[in-house]
Amino acid sequence: MLDNVKKSYPRPGLTPLNVLGGLDVEVEEGALLSILGPSGCGKSTLLNIINGLDDATSGTVTLAGKTVTTKTRSDVKIGVVFQQPRLLNWRSVADNVALPLRELGLPHDEIQFRVHKYLDLVGLSEFAAYYPLQLSGGMQQRVSLARGLAIEPNLLLADEPFSALDEFSARKLRQEFVRIWDQTGTTILFVTHSIREAVFLSTRMLVITARPTHTYLDLTVDVPHPRKPEDDRLFELEKSVTHDFMRMEEQAEQEKERVGAL
Repeated sequence: MLDNVKKSYPRPGLTPLNVLGGLDVEVEEGALLSILGPSGCGKSTLLNIINGLDDATSGTVTLAGKTVTTKTRSDVKIGVVFQQPRLLNWRSVADNVALPLRELGLPHDEIQFRVHKYLDLVGLSEFAAYYPLQLSGGMQQRVSLARGLAIEPNLLLADEPFSALDEFSARKLRQEFVRIWDQTGTTILFVTHSIREAVFLSTRMLVITARPTHTYLDLTVDVPHPRKPEDDRLFELEKSVTHDFMRMEEQAEQEKERVGAL
């Protein structure tokens, strides 16, 4: 999917800012792959490139057998669930889910079918006529998920979708998210700052470094779904990944000090 993807930004009078240092990532169809990295490491840049909103400086992104760029973005179907629901408050829940389907030019009957199908999947079919501000934050995020899935994407990008929720709501939605992933078989790329969340959700985890970003750890999570948050196997894996993450951060600080001393 990602073949030696690099991204740098020119800076007048300075050397270019190297954000992505060459990422190679193969995502299996139907996988739920989490990406973790320190703040400012380029996760948003990476998602924009995968989503066809920005172009890599070099390297390629391939999805469903097609190279993804800003010019070919319309050739693939990519759903997105953001940190905030980003719903239109003056449109009903059903209209929010239907909006990208209308942009795809789908027939009216197909739109109605998918709106009902995916609102039912996220447990909100009875709230189709409601407006976003009549719903809780967790419910709004489920509408956002239904909207992302309704286009039946080749890939779903989830950009920290539960980070703005309280822990109780987030925990419940993580379990719902896994159920929905299992039912749909959608390939998901899930960005998070939470090691615990990544361990609970993922079939595979990718830990990436600070800029210029490269892969530090690529780990398969072989605990079968459905999982329980209190599973000791998940706790041991979380400890191990946390240790690796802290070591990565320490190495980055030591490298900064070394370069600053030159």
